[in-house]
Amino acid sequence: MVSPHPYRLARRLAHGAAIAAGYAALGLSLLITFEVIARKLFSYSLQGVDEIGGYVLAIGVSFSFAYALLHRAHTRVDVLLTRLPRPLQAPLNAVAITLLAAFSSFMLWRAIETLEETLEFGSLASTPLQTPLWIPQSLWVVGLGVFCMLTLLLAVRALVLLATGQLGVLDREYGPRSTDDELSEARKEYGSDITAEPGRAAS
Repeated sequence: MVSPHPYRLARRLAHGAAIAAGYAALGLSLLITFEVIARKLFSYSLQGVDEIGGYVLAIGVSFSFAYALLHRAHTRVDVLLTRLPRPLQAPLNAVAITLLAAFSSFMLWRAIETLEETLEFGSLASTPLQTPLWIPQSLWVVGLGVFCMLTLLLAVRALVLLATGQLGVLDREYGPRSTDDELSEARKEYGSDITAEPGRAAS
C-alpha cells in the first residue's frame, strides 16, 4: 500500500505477525489431527483442543489484520466508488482509512480494558484447562496493537497526501484493488519465480 521507507518497522511487524499466525494455525491443525487419530484408535483425548483452537483463531485473526491491510485484502464495497469522478475518490479513500484507524483504536482500547479486568480479577477459563485468560488476551492485544499502529500511520500519510494535492498517489495506495492490480502482482510473483530458476539450475 505504501512505500516501505517511512513505515518499515510497521511493515516488518505486520509480516512477522502474519507469519506467526500462519505457524499457529499449522500447529493447531497438527494438534487437531493428533486428537482425531488418538480418539479414533486409542480412545484418548488431550482435552481442551477446542479451547486452544478458539484462542488460536482469535489471536491469529488479530495478528493478520495488519498484513491484510498492507495488501488491501480487506473487503470493500466499491461499486459506487469506482463510478464517482476521480477528484471525489481520493477524499473518500482518505476518509475510509481514517475511519478504519478510529475503529482499530476503539478495538484496541476495549481489548486493553478487557485485559486489565482479567488481570485485576485473576480470571481463569471455565474449562478443564483453566487457562489464565491474561495469556491469550495479551497476545490478542499485541495483534490489535500492531494493526492500530499501522492504521494510524496510514491515516496520517493519507491525510498528508490529500492536503498536498497528491490525489493520484492517494488513490493508487489506498483505493480498492483492481483486476489489473491483481494481474500485475501475479505477473511479478511468477516472473520472480521464473528468473530465479536459472540461478538454481546454475548452482
